[in-house]
Amino acid sequence: MTQDRQFLDFERPIADIHARITELETMHAAGETIPEKDIEAEIERLKVKEARVSRLLFRSLTPHQTVQIARHPDRPHACDYIKNLITDFIPLAGDRLFGEDEAVIAGIGKLKATGQAIAILGIDKGKTTSQRMARNFGMPKPEGYRKGQRIMAMAEKFQLPLICFVDTPGAYPGVEAEARGQGEAIAMCIEKLLCLNTPVVSIITGEGGSGGALAFSVADKVMMLENSIYSVISPEGCASILWKEATKDTIAKASDALKLTAKDLDKLGIVDNVIKEPVGGAHRDQTLTLERVETAIQAAIAEILPIKDRLNHRRDKFLAMGA
Repeated sequence: MTQDRQFLDFERPIADIHARITELETMHAAGETIPEKDIEAEIERLKVKEARVSRLLFRSLTPHQTVQIARHPDRPHACDYIKNLITDFIPLAGDRLFGEDEAVIAGIGKLKATGQAIAILGIDKGKTTSQRMARNFGMPKPEGYRKGQRIMAMAEKFQLPLICFVDTPGAYPGVEAEARGQGEAIAMCIEKLLCLNTPVVSIITGEGGSGGALAFSVADKVMMLENSIYSVISPEGCASILWKEATKDTIAKASDALKLTAKDLDKLGIVDNVIKEPVGGAHRDQTLTLERVETAIQAAIAEILPIKDRLNHRRDKFLAMGA
């Protein structure tokens, strides 16, 4: 039986075919028939058509459509990558200054594929309503970034490669976060990463929003999933500033102007590698997505480890951007 799936607005042609497949599968399971038609053959024909339409649709996505895929609630989260790619994971909580921020998952563990010990940081939006509220919809507060600094220091002390999974619309902009030094906490993360003498790999898995994402993305290797986004501001925020209103048209124009897709950022040299996603997005085949991310992490660490004078190499890479 075909599983229920959540479709985006632009996926309507695929959704219509999928709905018909589901209807026929239900009829077939109940023993019903269609005059002059073989239900099983019709289901197979529609599945082939669905795959073909999906390939054509996802071959020419607009930036605005990519934004929608990057925000899809069913995409793998940091907790999924940790659960499936990391063994012996020991979570570490708190910043030793104020409190715990559940938006940031931190700890140490081992890469399942190689057994290599690593430190892990991940920004997680949560899956259920209660998780999303507890994790502030993936918007870290200062204590989350200071927890990150604590893990960065631990990674350097024990010479553990640091792996960061980033998926955030941006740092939390609330008054209490500003009162506790949000800007300073983000700036200190960036400074820490520029001075961190251990390999650092960051993967933008969904949204990479503003300084909230950059705080965990100043890395030797910055990678993006094919349908993720990474920008200085959200399309909605950009539209509100440039066109004084965030309508469907202005948001689409902003998405195009920001050059926030993995394809654009790869051309601009902002990211080092784009990890290909299954047709339809990472959420359509999480197993394949996890396998590709695992392979990319292994390759990145192997490439970073032999580099002498990693710190200067990392700094020079970021200082050269926009020059």
